[in-house]
Amino acid sequence: MPTFLTSSLEIVIGIILLFSGGELFVKGSITFALILGIPQLIIGLTIVSLGTSAPELFVSVSSVLKGSDVLAVSNVVGSNIFNILVVLGGSALVVPLKVESRLVRRDVPILIIVSTAVWGMASSGTITWQAGLALVTALVINTVWEIRTVREEAKDSKNSDPETNIQLISQKGLRALINLLVGILLLTIGSDFLVKGASSAALLLGVNEAVIGLTIVAAGTSMPELITSLVATFRGRTDLAIGNVVGSSLLNQLLVLGGTSVVTGRNGLQVDNLLIQKDLPFMILTTLACLPIFWSNGKISRQEGAILLFIYIIYLIDQVLPKTLPTWQDEFRLITLCLALPIVMVIITYQTMRYWIKVKRIK
Repeated sequence: MPTFLTSSLEIVIGIILLFSGGELFVKGSITFALILGIPQLIIGLTIVSLGTSAPELFVSVSSVLKGSDVLAVSNVVGSNIFNILVVLGGSALVVPLKVESRLVRRDVPILIIVSTAVWGMASSGTITWQAGLALVTALVINTVWEIRTVREEAKDSKNSDPETNIQLISQKGLRALINLLVGILLLTIGSDFLVKGASSAALLLGVNEAVIGLTIVAAGTSMPELITSLVATFRGRTDLAIGNVVGSSLLNQLLVLGGTSVVTGRNGLQVDNLLIQKDLPFMILTTLACLPIFWSNGKISRQEGAILLFIYIIYLIDQVLPKTLPTWQDEFRLITLCLALPIVMVIITYQTMRYWIKVKRIK
């Protein structure tokens, strides 16, 4: 059987497994949210994001063990960029996403702080095991904080009926747990199929391995986030979709990057200079862009979703052009700098001013 045909079949199988796993995973998560009386946003920030980050963890750890530190780091950076621009943008195109105020007050600022800290840790060219341990410790602290927040919100809401919860646990708890575990398994296997197939196809087509790490592998390992968020959006669970994106982006850095740095031991996790100078700053900028977009009318509109997707297309073209059409690279970046970037900045500034004017009127 031709190798390219094999790669194509792996891609198709991976997509089917991802859709199936995403559906089961969302069903299980929603059921647990109902049983435990936990807001769907919190479920998205914790349980769902942990499950959908499993492929990133699997790929990064295996890459480090095989001596490919660059692939491990570029996978995390590329996945976070994909999460914010494609997963959020694509979900918003389906249905405008309602944004909870706690995301603007707590979770997105934490994500910005962590992203900036990771950039600082990587600026020397190596993320040491001590830095990795600090990231894992920060994950533990944030998780404890999340649990305490859940308890406080549960006390304030007083909407849960203990008898109903006991009945739900006895009838649906086991099924929800099975859905979650099977969903995670299918998402991980499906992501592995997709990454292998896409990477093989790209190599056969002559695409550079560095570009594969930042684009194809990152997009492939982020497919669980994309599928899970799209399924959640179709089912009207927009809180779950947004929480999944923010939580996964945070876990990618604290758990995946921190864990792989610890695994490397004394050698530390080597970071490519191009990632430090270009892709890590771009990851932080995309996270910063979330705030003014989240501010606008308390939701992410279809137009804003389209803007996020447009930014990712520009980023993708900029990654591919130097390896395919190097003579067009300078012209494309000039157009991006003089036309596309100012338009995006004007829209973001407008949304920010609109938000603060609205806040002042309320006061």
